[in-house]
Amino acid sequence: MENNNEQLIVELRENIKKIVSLFVAEKEKRKNIEKKHSEALATIKELQEEKEKLRIQYDNLKIAKSLDASIINTHDAKLKVNRIVREIDKCIALLNK
Repeated sequence: MENNNEQLIVELRENIKKIVSLFVAEKEKRKNIEKKHSEALATIKELQEEKEKLRIQYDNLKIAKSLDASIINTHDAKLKVNRIVREIDKCIALLNK
């Protein structure tokens, strides 16, 4: 009987040691997962900030492009108007002869 109790105590101690080692291992895994989670959140935040900067740059580029296009269109329009005015002047000169 006493031998049986001692064996139960030994088995209980072994089981407790296993449970404690499993608990420590799981605790370490959780710590690693929390660390990876924090790193992932930091990466997400950095990427969101970079995305916002790129969006602002893109919007600025679109505005600059539209301004550039309007300047080119204005220049072309001025050239066309000048050409038409010259042609009208030529026609008036021919009519006056």
